Amino acid sequence: MTEDAHAYTPGLKIKKAILVRKVRRLPIFGEVFVKKGEQVDFNTEIAQTMVPGDPQIINAAAVLGVEKEDLPSYMKKKIGDKIIKGEKIAEIRMFFGLSKAFVLSPFVGYIENISDVSGQITVRENPIPVSIDAYIKGKVIEVIENEGAIIETNAAFVQGIFGVGGEAHGDIKILSDDPEIILTEDLITPDCKGKILVGGSLVTKEALHKAVEFEVSGIVSGGINDTDLEELLGYEIGVAITGQEDIGITLIITEGFGRMAINPRTLELLKEFNGKRASMSGVTQIRAGVIRPEVIIPHEEAEQEEETISIGMTLGTPIRVIREPYFGAIGKVVSLPVKLQELESESMVRVVEVEFEDGKRAIVPRSNVEIIEI
Repeated sequence: MTEDAHAYTPGLKIKKAILVRKVRRLPIFGEVFVKKGEQVDFNTEIAQTMVPGDPQIINAAAVLGVEKEDLPSYMKKKIGDKIIKGEKIAEIRMFFGLSKAFVLSPFVGYIENISDVSGQITVRENPIPVSIDAYIKGKVIEVIENEGAIIETNAAFVQGIFGVGGEAHGDIKILSDDPEIILTEDLITPDCKGKILVGGSLVTKEALHKAVEFEVSGIVSGGINDTDLEELLGYEIGVAITGQEDIGITLIITEGFGRMAINPRTLELLKEFNGKRASMSGVTQIRAGVIRPEVIIPHEEAEQEEETISIGMTLGTPIRVIREPYFGAIGKVVSLPVKLQELESESMVRVVEVEFEDGKRAIVPRSNVEIIEI
């Protein structure tokens, strides 16, 4: 028995022309530099703020060997004073100066607090400047007072299934027309510097290390071995949000772990914009509040497609499995059973019957799949 209606599951987008809007917001209030209606480039500075530095608590009374309430008497600095690393901020001299103890500043910063209750000094590092750029080339359609702006552009838009690394920019460079090719280190050449490399069914760890060495901005490929990714990161992959990794490159995987040919539609679309400037982000969050890694290529070469709400899953809908044991597998919907089915965990869930590309079929929880939007 199947439903006459449909089931809605969000999916990955592969769009040649779509209206993209990006909110660019500071973590705390600051100064905004752009105005509504202004045209901005990828690296245009939108806003800047000063984020407070980290505090360091020093048990100064204990270090000096004095009573807590007497600490202010031995301070060489007062609240608000700037200090440098290694500078004396408190000192006691006894026995005509023959014996003394002192407290040194742990870093450059300023005195934030002196407590005669706890006997502690709070030293805070200097504020850190934080700025945000436009990320995409486009138009400012709204200014968020003291926080940032919303940027809009017509662009080609491609989402991946998983990514690491933050935001990056670069010209698209197609490494191969063959979606099955393995991206090995010999394909990474000096002219790849600053580029976003695209193609293949697997990117090797050797290629990733060479890409970092040659200052490649990013790589978009079909698959990667999880062990290679963990070696690059230096830790085991978790379920938390990604995108904060400081690995020297942004990586977007479009299909899944292991050797998996890049989606031909993704490859063909990016080929159309080979050599064009693009933005990319590896930020990924699969659980609540789904965030997908993305490639955005601003352009005016095609009319804007109207973005509509997906009609959802129906028979024949192309889908991708986003959890084990079929993670990354692509197939199509062959039935949508109405009744809840019991899993091995004994929980009752709605399921979908999927036929994979190799002809095999499986029953998968609907929460474990997403629609491939084209």
